[in-house]
Amino acid sequence: MEALSHTITPKLTPTPVKNDVLRRNGFTPAILRSNGCYSTRICRRSRVFAKIHHSKGLDFNDPDWKLKFQRDFEDRFDLPHITDIFKDATPIPSTFCLRMRTPVNEDFADGYPSDEKWHGYINNKDRVLLKVINYSSPNSAGAECIDPDCTWVEQWVHRAGPREEIYFRPEEVKAAIVTCGGLCPGLNDVIRHIVITLEIYGVKNIVGIPFGYRGFCSKDLSGMPLSRKVVQNIHLSGGSLLGVSRGGPGVSEIVDSMEVLNQSFCIVISCHGFLERGINMLFVLGGNGTHAGANAIHNECRKRRMKVAVVGVPKTIDNDILLMDKTFGFDTAVEEAQRAINSAYIEAHSAYHGIGVVKLMGRSSGFIAMHAALASGQIDICLIPEVPFSLHGLHGVLRHLKYLIDTKGSAVICVAEGAGQNLIEKTNATDASGNIVLGDIGVHIQQETKKYFKKLGVPADVKYIDPTYMIRACRANASDGILCTVLGQNAGGNGLGSSPVWVHGAFAGFSGITVGICNTHYAYFPIPEVISYPRAVDPNSRMWHRCLTSTGQPDFV
Repeated sequence: MEALSHTITPKLTPTPVKNDVLRRNGFTPAILRSNGCYSTRICRRSRVFAKIHHSKGLDFNDPDWKLKFQRDFEDRFDLPHITDIFKDATPIPSTFCLRMRTPVNEDFADGYPSDEKWHGYINNKDRVLLKVINYSSPNSAGAECIDPDCTWVEQWVHRAGPREEIYFRPEEVKAAIVTCGGLCPGLNDVIRHIVITLEIYGVKNIVGIPFGYRGFCSKDLSGMPLSRKVVQNIHLSGGSLLGVSRGGPGVSEIVDSMEVLNQSFCIVISCHGFLERGINMLFVLGGNGTHAGANAIHNECRKRRMKVAVVGVPKTIDNDILLMDKTFGFDTAVEEAQRAINSAYIEAHSAYHGIGVVKLMGRSSGFIAMHAALASGQIDICLIPEVPFSLHGLHGVLRHLKYLIDTKGSAVICVAEGAGQNLIEKTNATDASGNIVLGDIGVHIQQETKKYFKKLGVPADVKYIDPTYMIRACRANASDGILCTVLGQNAGGNGLGSSPVWVHGAFAGFSGITVGICNTHYAYFPIPEVISYPRAVDPNSRMWHRCLTSTGQPDFV
């Protein structure tokens, strides 16, 4: 339950919870039934109501509990700002204006260019509504409730976009961009637009850090100077111009390499290379683990009283970052998955008793598998981490496969990589990011399916396809290309153009933040609020119900 301490409204537990566990935590049989426990063993939808907030002293019998909740919410979602440390920091008029298409002139003798007639700036008091559905009952499909009565409480987050005043002088900014973790479609698009927007502000010193966090301190790696000319066409290719890697040096080492010239902007000889020239604006592209690292860098910079803006750019192909509608790369992954699914379908349909098994990405959430199954219309069984299943037994997957072979003559299974890990022997190994190395559920299903039909004496032709690395390395499709380009669309004012809100957030003086789409609008979030645990598919959501309608599969428990 501690993993849920940062939730805004009660969410699905990351893994299914048995009824006896819920009872030990104070849930009555009535609540268990109301929360959709479909069997005596597994509760597939456990809603946590007062349990979370009681730990904070929130009493739902208190007539002022809503006010107290909102105050707590506002405190948690208050954005860290450089004025928290530098009380005397003075803003200057913004150098960003889309009426001025060319980069800012180097001569600032007459003050910074400003166009008072341009109404594309975001007011600091603008907010975005986090939740838009007023659930009348905790039994409503997909309901997310704060209290047992599903009382409506407005929750507002900070709107993203360019501010009229900025806290960094562009000619003094030394910006760095780093891509961490695995590959994801759209990385080059994001790098390109960050660089272009920095130049519009007037920044001349931009560097790319090679191969993730390890590039900060490696003597064997040198930085890549970035400019509009360098990045102009990189979005036409997949991968990352800067390279990626997992793991890296400690936080203190990273901040050491950033700190040397933060107080004086002259170039010094560096024992570790380019980065010890002083970085005061850092853009970190990555998922939950990378964002945790970015938050640690932010905290260390504040501890050392360094005037540095650290901004996270949410990058996860799994679409598993909390509070955000969608992250870039996801649409491309779903589209590319169609090729693998279609191939599996053709193989299965063309063979006698053909069975196609496709394993897709999704370590702890099944968004890709669910959306790919919905999009293809060719999937008979979709298996995701959030919904438990059995392979064997009366209600097992294999029994249903036999039914499909008897009635249709073929079948196609789509499984997320993190599904069914309880069925596979654990290795306890971890990767460089500290993630547990998953067992190959796709191979396991393929082998168990062959054994099952062989034991029955029924011929079955089982084909297994794993397109993971093919999907990750793809160039972003049109949908993701647009998302990367317009992340930070100026929804207010006259709506002229778009630009990455990550850059706007840094120039506005925010640090330790990330940016995402919230109900189709763009918002800033404090990093801790989006990394407490992975976002997951709600088995009682309308989208999962649509997937079940499409596949026609039963419960496999």
